[in-house]
Amino acid sequence: MNRYYLHLIKPGIVIGNLMSAIGGFLIASRGQMYYFLFIKMIIGTSLIIAASCVLNNIIDRDIDSVMERTKNRVLVQYSNLLLNKSILYAVILSVFGFLCLSYTKNFLIVYLAAIGLFTYVGIYSLWMKRRSIYSIIVGSIAGAMPPVIGYCTVTNRFDMGALILLMIFSLWQIPHSYSITILRLHDYKVALIPTFPIKKGVKLTKNHMIVYIIGFIIATILFTVMGYTSYIFLIIISIMNLWWLYIGSYGYKIINNDSLWAKRMFQLSIIIVVSLNLFLSLDSILFHI
Repeated sequence: MNRYYLHLIKPGIVIGNLMSAIGGFLIASRGQMYYFLFIKMIIGTSLIIAASCVLNNIIDRDIDSVMERTKNRVLVQYSNLLLNKSILYAVILSVFGFLCLSYTKNFLIVYLAAIGLFTYVGIYSLWMKRRSIYSIIVGSIAGAMPPVIGYCTVTNRFDMGALILLMIFSLWQIPHSYSITILRLHDYKVALIPTFPIKKGVKLTKNHMIVYIIGFIIATILFTVMGYTSYIFLIIISIMNLWWLYIGSYGYKIINNDSLWAKRMFQLSIIIVVSLNLFLSLDSILFHI
């Protein structure tokens, strides 16, 4: 039974978002380490992310049941047995998560976490996902909140650095998610989810992905120009970003298969964000000049 509760929180998503929160925290720390603050932020953020994943599982169980990618999820198979327990589980996770963040005495990050949770669960999952082709754009704001929370835990203010981090991770999220919608186009059609490629076509979706990748590149440059990261960081991440842009711009002509191209774009987006989080974490310690 314990493994069911583990699956409900989507551990991969929790870990990925925690990496972003750590990157935001460390880049704001400028080489200093506030251990107790860090631990409170990590525990609180992870619990709230886990709660939002559980709530998303609860809301999407009817959609998940008809999609090939998600038909084996816990609440699809054991909805009658686990539904009420899952709701209680999400409440407990979120309460303890907010309590943990409140122990930092930094109520800005409590508000940011609440905005992220409400945006992901209330606006994205409950409302826009089933109604609008622009749901991913709204969902990207929630997905970008962990690094901002990590950053603001240290600074205790929402400044230009926090805003640029929000831009960076929001802009990354959109082409990442669009690549999934192209890769799983049939699943979304079966589930009657109005994704951008279904309503506007794959070609236009590709063009939009390029625009967001360019925006992402500009935002990472701006983060360095404004003095938050080193030029060594910028050179390394820019090489990877340009490869992502190249595959997005010309790769589909070479690959000549939408699904294979989308899979490559998805894989590259994961490599990009893992590298981004790693170099954000290391930059202030090793590279900042």
